[in-house]
Amino acid sequence: MRFAGCRGFNGPFPLPLWMSHVQLFRWHRGPRLTFTVRHLPRSSQGPPTIWEPGHVVSGPCASMGAMSLSPVQLVVGEEELLVERAVEAVVAQARVADPAAELRRYRAAELTVGELAESLSPSLFAEARVIVLQAAHEVGKELAAAIIEQSSDPAEGIVLVVVHAGGARNKALADALRKGGAAVTTCNKITRYEERADFVRSEVRRVGGKIAPAAVGVLIEAVGSDLRELAAASSQLVADTGGNVDEKAVRRYHRGRAEASGFAVADKVVAGDRAGALEALRWAQVLGVPSVLVADALADAVRTLAKVGSAGRGDPNRLAQTLGMPPWKIRKAQQQVRHWRPESLAIAFAAAAEVNADVKGVAADPEYALERAVERMCAARERR
Repeated sequence: MRFAGCRGFNGPFPLPLWMSHVQLFRWHRGPRLTFTVRHLPRSSQGPPTIWEPGHVVSGPCASMGAMSLSPVQLVVGEEELLVERAVEAVVAQARVADPAAELRRYRAAELTVGELAESLSPSLFAEARVIVLQAAHEVGKELAAAIIEQSSDPAEGIVLVVVHAGGARNKALADALRKGGAAVTTCNKITRYEERADFVRSEVRRVGGKIAPAAVGVLIEAVGSDLRELAAASSQLVADTGGNVDEKAVRRYHRGRAEASGFAVADKVVAGDRAGALEALRWAQVLGVPSVLVADALADAVRTLAKVGSAGRGDPNRLAQTLGMPPWKIRKAQQQVRHWRPESLAIAFAAAAEVNADVKGVAADPEYALERAVERMCAARERR
């Protein structure tokens, strides 16, 4: 017969008579789970969801709410927003079973072995608890061994979430947790444009909206590469537009910012839009975009045209490795370079080189130097 009681340092012991009516919560220990959590519509019930690129599939699961919660969770990756969402999803799932489940967060490297054992020990009343160990890749060998030991036999009612940045540092800890049956959630750093675009589309769908293909690129250009800002902007646009987000809506709500980057100025220049380029340049200057970044963007745009133009009309996917550019950038440049003559590109090269020197100390007025460079490059494109 197994007593209903609490497991402490002295082993299991029966409950006193006055607690005999209490039914202790028992956590289900399932098999090892590895999964990718995808977006669900906002109207669906359940814990928060996280995102991973569609081509990365670790398992068949669509939501953490559809499965029992493993008592040991391993969150691997460096993408902060996705890591936070993974932890929030675990906490929400624990609170589905017990709304009073307590959340405790620790910087793993700041714990001692004794403090770790104390935090993972069951309480007298067996309250549910979620223990989050952040930056576990920073711990020493002794504490890593203690984490592995504690995770092999977690106390009932306690969920241990180990957050690891991935990579080679303290990889043995992550491997041991995987081998021990921890549920694994991967939150890889998003670096590619296509993944960022996938994220924007998923965010808009998650809050119940739709976004036009052209609006995705404009939003990324306006907001930048930070996922937290992209998520906030996507949610706000859906709320403000009634759910249908198009390019006009993005430009309306992000007026100025959408035209404030150096790359926006460069895009207008290579397209031959003199008025648009000057307007974008002035927005960038008003909003404090460094002149050096604008000059670098102009040089990069001209350099891209020259490289793609010299490569000929090849398949962008095949040229990507040779040219060291993403296919979407090659495809875009192939359309733009048709309107440039070799002599015009040479003039644009000279203007880009000159303005790069000007903004780095040669010219007395870097802003005027940029405006003059934009004028020269647009005039070069117009030459026939």
